[in-house]
Amino acid sequence: MIKLILSLASYLIANAVGLLVAILVLPGFTISFSAFVIAVLVFSAIQTIAGPLVTKISLKHVPQLVGGIALVTIFLGLFFTDLFMTSMNVGGISNLLAATLLVWLGSLAASILLPIYVFKSLAENRKERNQALEKEVERANRTAERAAANAQAAQAEAEALRRENDPSRNT
Repeated sequence: MIKLILSLASYLIANAVGLLVAILVLPGFTISFSAFVIAVLVFSAIQTIAGPLVTKISLKHVPQLVGGIALVTIFLGLFFTDLFMTSMNVGGISNLLAATLLVWLGSLAASILLPIYVFKSLAENRKERNQALEKEVERANRTAERAAANAQAAQAEAEALRRENDPSRNT
């Protein structure tokens, strides 16, 4: 449960960073201070809903779009958040397109850096899973090596018994 909450917080913060980058870089892209948190929540909710829909549509009808799903969902999130929230103004189509890239870059950077520096437990959980997986692989390799050695010993024993019981050898 804690991991889910940390992942959700990381996602929301990454989207907030992306929106802040767009606000700082693009003239005309504005969100009122008091509505910023609501804008982040609405934007994140729209992205969360649009992601699977865009993925399903693109896989079925436009497979070339699969690589750009994040950009499409960010675009849709910005577009609909701008429509729903009067306290947010994207500032035109050129700002919408530029904001899509800026929010994507800001969110990407934040989603990479947050688990490393802020939510270390997410990164530590990943490390622990990787270490556990490595131990399991080592254990499986040792078991396979023992099985191979046992198979060779059994084969040698069977060969020895065959030679002992070979009627052509006894004559």
